[in-house]
Amino acid sequence: MARNPRSESPPPLDNVLTALDDEDCRAIIRAIDEPLSAGEVSEQCDIPSSTAYRKLDLLTEAELLRKATEIRPDGHHTTLYDIDFERVVIALEEDRNLTVGIDRPTRSADEQLAAMWEEVRRES
Repeated sequence: MARNPRSESPPPLDNVLTALDDEDCRAIIRAIDEPLSAGEVSEQCDIPSSTAYRKLDLLTEAELLRKATEIRPDGHHTTLYDIDFERVVIALEEDRNLTVGIDRPTRSADEQLAAMWEEVRRES
């Protein structure tokens, strides 16, 4: 299963706040207890498929979900979505600007290797 790599810097604060302020996005976060496809998210959250895709994009851009491509032997691959945070912290810095911090689950060895290869590709 190929996963999208995590960036080392936190996502833009606006992306995180927009995603967390959205009722459907919060329902998706509550529904995902294992990797799910967009169709499964749509079904479990009782939202239209087109809405599920838009909300999954919002959550992915906010780096609250991670996408993984499940490679199937029949050639029909699917994208699965999984939670990629344990805690989100909004802080007021000394300069009076808000910042976001995201505590993430520990990465597996496969995920660490994928992130390392992604970094090597970016530097090439």
